[in-house]
Amino acid sequence: MKVVIDTNIFVMAFSTRSNYHDILLKLKSGEYELVVTNEIMLEYEEIMTIKYGERGAQFFLNLLEELPNVLFIRTFYHFSLIEKDPDDNKFIDAVFATNARYLVSEDKHFNILKHLEYPQIDVISIENFLKILRGIK
Repeated sequence: MKVVIDTNIFVMAFSTRSNYHDILLKLKSGEYELVVTNEIMLEYEEIMTIKYGERGAQFFLNLLEELPNVLFIRTFYHFSLIEKDPDDNKFIDAVFATNARYLVSEDKHFNILKHLEYPQIDVISIENFLKILRGIK
């Protein structure tokens, strides 16, 4: 299963004490494929450095670069669907470019996608993604 994960999800899941840490553990064990672009990686680096310091951010980025189930892609379509926070559009573009199954985010800006016929992008919360990964219906 291919997914695109918004930065806020990894911020919430990074700590080993987090209830959401399984998201990282299941990525490490290859249970899903993570789609990223250069722009997404730059945002991960910026926000993780702010939240977890330079060492924490480098650990996280190195992990992503080494995992075979992290797919680095280039996007050619730019939908510009989110006007209130245009920086979020890179996640939509990555989902579209790879036909990823989910966009995982807690960002309410993505709610606009629920009202669009095209492109159809399934945005799910961290809780729902964790349930999917754990096989809970």
